Amino acid sequence: MQYRQQAKSSHMSTVTIIGLFIGITFILPILSTKEFISIPNSFQQLNTIFLSILIEAIPFVLIGVLIAGFIQIFITEEQIRAWIPKNKLFAVFMSCVVGALFPACECGIVPIVRRLVEKGVPLYAGVGFLLTGPLINPIVIVSTYMAFGNDLKMALLRMGVGFIAALVIAFIISYLFTSNQLKSETHLPASKEKRQPLFVSMNSMLKHSIDEFFDMSKYLIIGAFAAATLQTYVSAQSLLFFGDSIYHSTIVMMALAYFLSLCSEADAFIGASFKNIFPTTSILAFLVYGPMIDLKNTIMLLSIFKARFVFMLFLLITSIVFLFVSLTSFI
Repeated sequence: MQYRQQAKSSHMSTVTIIGLFIGITFILPILSTKEFISIPNSFQQLNTIFLSILIEAIPFVLIGVLIAGFIQIFITEEQIRAWIPKNKLFAVFMSCVVGALFPACECGIVPIVRRLVEKGVPLYAGVGFLLTGPLINPIVIVSTYMAFGNDLKMALLRMGVGFIAALVIAFIISYLFTSNQLKSETHLPASKEKRQPLFVSMNSMLKHSIDEFFDMSKYLIIGAFAAATLQTYVSAQSLLFFGDSIYHSTIVMMALAYFLSLCSEADAFIGASFKNIFPTTSILAFLVYGPMIDLKNTIMLLSIFKARFVFMLFLLITSIVFLFVSLTSFI
């Protein structure tokens, strides 16, 4: 009963946010065309970017919440405990390998990780899965290869640096945090040991997926709007002023990756467009950093995990990616 009340409250808050943004993105432009009000061109640009981010992200979020629903209904805590090695290092390695084989974007992976952690997956294993899933899955590697003119080097660098960085970050997390760091324990109905008819189980899975979608989508909308606002009113060209060395340009490209909040399946084509402006090292930083942490998934993570954990994760990702990417300049 408490779980259903939480879900209903989440639905109402999401509907309110969706209604607000529908008013901003659809009704205001219509009123502008009727000359009832005057809207600046920059707002039209913001509106276009905001909608494009949502259109890119929502399909992956839907896939993510369906998988999260499947985990809740069909996967038991005992099965998960049997799947995870007892040794921390092996557990981190396995989570990174599974993530690398799992096609998901940085938005869609968040509800999956939450459900796994709630089911008893150690936080560090969840972090390994969270970081590698959007970064080095097969779809991302193929898109990177194609975006850089069938250049295998950039695809391999992205995969290698990303995998090693994820291993190190997840292993450090295993020593810094011993609890699951969830902001609040969701009171989910326990998985039933008695096998239910497939139709009943599928119905329950869909209900959980819908609840998960409403819970996640409001944070996605807020994050997408914030990213669109920054893209509209903060010129990328203005950041080029700080890119006068390889280290400065790496920081600039990491900042762009964070605030642009691009889908990991498409960011390689944006990164390739900077080939004539920034060195390869800086572009690699853009490709590795963005899928691990960006503005919209930071907001989603803050809705699930304690702020201290999210802040520490942000610092670790930023510092370790910067260090490992910078080392590639000596290769």
